[in-house]
Amino acid sequence: MADSANDSSNEPFDLVRLCLDEIVFIKLRGDREITGRLHAYDSHCNLVLGEVTETVYVVEEDEDENEHVRTVKKQSEMLFVRGDSVVLISPHAA
Repeated sequence: MADSANDSSNEPFDLVRLCLDEIVFIKLRGDREITGRLHAYDSHCNLVLGEVTETVYVVEEDEDENEHVRTVKKQSEMLFVRGDSVVLISPHAA
């Protein structure tokens, strides 16, 4: 295992801390994704984000029972995300 004394992150939330004031990608339950600037977080993984783009994937069935995925995008200036809906937090790749 790698020597953690030289690592800048020792705990999972240290990785989140390193993303403060950075653009992050967040995968949520319910086929939702968010990209925005991380302003704050807490030990429950509740997040406060700014400059947010939310993407919701909606699966629709037509008369022939074929499934189609429709994408809905929403913009928000500020957003609070409840921690129990967070599946993944990652630095956003430009």
